[in-house]
Amino acid sequence: MRRIGVLALHGAFIEHEHALSDLGAQAFEIRERGDLDRSFDGLVLPSGESTVQGKLLCDLGIMEPLRALIKGGMPVLATCAGLILLAGSIDGDQARWIATLPSTVRRNAYGRQLGSFHAEADYEGIGVVPMTFIRAPCIVKAGKGAKVAATVDGRIVAVECGRQMALAFHPELDQDRRIHERFLALAA
Repeated sequence: MRRIGVLALHGAFIEHEHALSDLGAQAFEIRERGDLDRSFDGLVLPSGESTVQGKLLCDLGIMEPLRALIKGGMPVLATCAGLILLAGSIDGDQARWIATLPSTVRRNAYGRQLGSFHAEADYEGIGVVPMTFIRAPCIVKAGKGAKVAATVDGRIVAVECGRQMALAFHPELDQDRRIHERFLALAA
C-alpha cells in the first residue's frame, strides 16, 4: 500500500485524502517538520492560498526539507496553489517558494471567485477529464524539461516534469480518479 503525505496546513487537503483512500492508498497529514520523518512514497500539495501556505512552510521549518525531498525525486501532485508553490517563477511577483518546477505561473489567471468554472479537456496519456477551476492560476511558460499535459482555451493548465505533476485545476473535487491514479503510479 502506498503512503502519501498530504500537506495539511491550509486548503482542500481532505478532498485529496478521500481521493487517495478511494484508490487504496494510505494518506497522512503533514502539519509540522517531524511529519516529514515518516516513511512515505509521494506528496500532495493541495489548493488553498499559496502565500499563506508558503509562509507557513517557512515558519514551520518545512520548506527546505520539502524542497530537498522533491529535488531528490519524491513524486508530487500539486493542484492550484500547490502549482504556485512548485513554480520556478510567478509572473509579476518576486516570490518563489519550493521552486522545483521549471515553469512560470500567473496567479488568478481566470479572475476572481466569480471567474471559477468547470471544463472537460484532454490530459495527455489519460484522455478527457473533468477540470474544476477556482480562482485558478495558469502556466504561462513551461520551461526546460516540463511537458505540457493539458490546455484549456489555449492556456496551459497542467505540466509534468520528472516526477512532478502540477495542475491549475482541482481533480480532488471531481469523482474521476484517473489523475490521482497516474500520480500513484509515479509513487509506485
